[in-house]
Amino acid sequence: MTGIIIGLLTAVLVLDCLLLVLLVLIQLPKKEAGMGQAFGGGATDALFGAGSGNALTKLTKYSAGIFFILAILISMLNGYQSRQNPNTENLKKLLEKTPAAVTPPAPVKTPETPATVPIPTNLTLPKLTNAAAPADTNKPATPK
Repeated sequence: MTGIIIGLLTAVLVLDCLLLVLLVLIQLPKKEAGMGQAFGGGATDALFGAGSGNALTKLTKYSAGIFFILAILISMLNGYQSRQNPNTENLKKLLEKTPAAVTPPAPVKTPETPATVPIPTNLTLPKLTNAAAPADTNKPATPK
């Protein structure tokens, strides 16, 4: 039942938002510029009469008040509905239970590597030579 009321009030809130946007856009600013001027200089006077500034201001105030009242009412109804929902009782019970002792996972065994690697002592290293050196070292290099 509460869900239907919340749905209806939400629909009324959306319509009120659209009306509020329209009212704010129609109003003429004090400097005679803006969106009110886009509808024509005397469009609001012709539509709402000579005292349209006061009527539009009052309508905007009432629409804004209805917006705030509906927003607070829908918020209160959502809170009431969440307290009455039986699923939240189950969630509260689950959260109140103390968790069982959690055992840490067993360490992963890795293959053991020896700390030192034996180096064979009977190896002979080849003699290093400079292969990039020119064949005749007495002759100076000529720049190109």
